[in-house]
Amino acid sequence: MPSPLFPDPDRLLPADPGTRSIARALYAGVQDLPIVSPHGHTDPAWFATDAPWTNPAELLLAPDHYLFRMLYSQGVSLEALGVASRKGPSKADPRAAWRLFADHYYLFRGTPSRMWLDHVFADVFGIDVALEAATADLYFDAITEKLATPAFRPRALFDRFNIELLATTEGAHEELNHHAAIRRSGWSGRVVTTYRPDAVIDPEHEEFAAALSRFGDLTGEDVMRWSGYMAAHRKRRADFRAAGATATDHGHPTALTADLPQAEKEALFARIVGDSWSPDDAELFRAQMLTEMAALSIEDGMVMQIHPGALRNHNRWLHGAYGRDKGADVPSRTDYVRALKPLLDRFGNEPSLSIILFTLDESAYARELAPLAGHYPCLKLGPAWWFHDSPEGMRRFREMTTETAGFYNSVGFNDDTRAFLSIPARHDVARRVDCAFLARLVAEHRLGEDDAHEVARDLTYGLVRRAYRLDGAKAEAAA
Repeated sequence: MPSPLFPDPDRLLPADPGTRSIARALYAGVQDLPIVSPHGHTDPAWFATDAPWTNPAELLLAPDHYLFRMLYSQGVSLEALGVASRKGPSKADPRAAWRLFADHYYLFRGTPSRMWLDHVFADVFGIDVALEAATADLYFDAITEKLATPAFRPRALFDRFNIELLATTEGAHEELNHHAAIRRSGWSGRVVTTYRPDAVIDPEHEEFAAALSRFGDLTGEDVMRWSGYMAAHRKRRADFRAAGATATDHGHPTALTADLPQAEKEALFARIVGDSWSPDDAELFRAQMLTEMAALSIEDGMVMQIHPGALRNHNRWLHGAYGRDKGADVPSRTDYVRALKPLLDRFGNEPSLSIILFTLDESAYARELAPLAGHYPCLKLGPAWWFHDSPEGMRRFREMTTETAGFYNSVGFNDDTRAFLSIPARHDVARRVDCAFLARLVAEHRLGEDDAHEVARDLTYGLVRRAYRLDGAKAEAAA
């Protein structure tokens, strides 16, 4: 007999009955608040076309590097899972890929992915038996049948999930046709973009030359000259703001910043575009461009997100065969105190600048990030991110940052996902973990219960709206 699938209503709440009772009351006050998802990587084409997904492998498996990262570690090939390679789409049969996934689902025991997926299976699709080899076809058929109905199209699910705002992420060299189509459609769902210029800033990015050329084509600027290059950034940022963007996103290898004199900036840029640069030049250029992006954020009001510390594409063969974002990125140690100082020396006290810092190096939370955000007006702490988007990671984040930076120098939660159906599950986990943390403070008489209810609402809804300047952007769009 297959195992039942009934996610416990008290999951992630404290084991102690008294503290759990407090957490239940806090959670009841926030569980139905709208979802604000200001940082993610879902495909805007889903909402532009509202076309149905065809099967669970296409929807749940192929886009989610959290899943095939684990499977690949156990010797399962990406081709067999239906993941596209540089040669083109996978030839794997979707049902066979789903069976392979179900046969290895035990690998996810105790992981956030298992919790998210069980939430999706039970709450979204109404399935009441666990996924395993024996139930693979039952799942495949039940989900495929529901995906063919209007209630499971992207826009219908967006409304069902009570999503107030969803931000996607596009490159500075990419067109925003899908966002334009969403606006033309008259649909009321609020899907905005985010400005991600990494491909035209990082000379070590494999698409740098092609992206830079496209960047110039889209803007009509001579991007091989420093002045034209910076003018192109201004134009593209304006295009993104017109598509609803309130934020930029910078995924550099390190948090290094620089503030070079004008002549040195131009000489460095000439080496970069002249293809005569060294690895040290590439790092210095990325560092200078973080400071330049901060200057542009002061001009146009866009919130700046910096999330360094991932050694991207660590598996050289996998990157060559399948490209980026295939689960082979690995965290590395990251310095913030010294790395950010050139930018902060110039802009750290600017009240109009807002920078959200993320990390994959948890040792930096208490030592560097919380003290920085607890002092500089322009800095806020992004939530536990990527490898730490887990109950334990969220708890560690609160424990290591609250005593120094408080709650109000953080920005709530964002899911950073490509897997659309996991969004409500991920936000639910964050709400439960925050309520559990607050309940402990109440139980230890460190926080009043009324204050805890207010903080819970802010962590769930208020802080993210303020941090990403969503109210002002909505008013601007209406005007």
